[in-house]
Amino acid sequence: MNDIRTRLTRCFAAVFPNLPGDKIEAASIRTVKGWDSIALVTLISLVEEEFACSIALEQIPNLESFEKFHQYLAATRET
Repeated sequence: MNDIRTRLTRCFAAVFPNLPGDKIEAASIRTVKGWDSIALVTLISLVEEEFACSIALEQIPNLESFEKFHQYLAATRET
């Protein structure tokens, strides 16, 4: 698991403590009970803190899964 995935996994685990570790990378707004607007804001705050970044407001609607968060973070790290 690369560094982004490891760190992102920790963020997801903190927001969704009842989500089994082996299900985190498949997590999405459609598959995780309790993924609501409050959970999303909390997750975004944790990710911004963990990665010392600021997620653009226009990107938030796209961040609906672990994989989408990972893709976003990987793309911002390349620039």
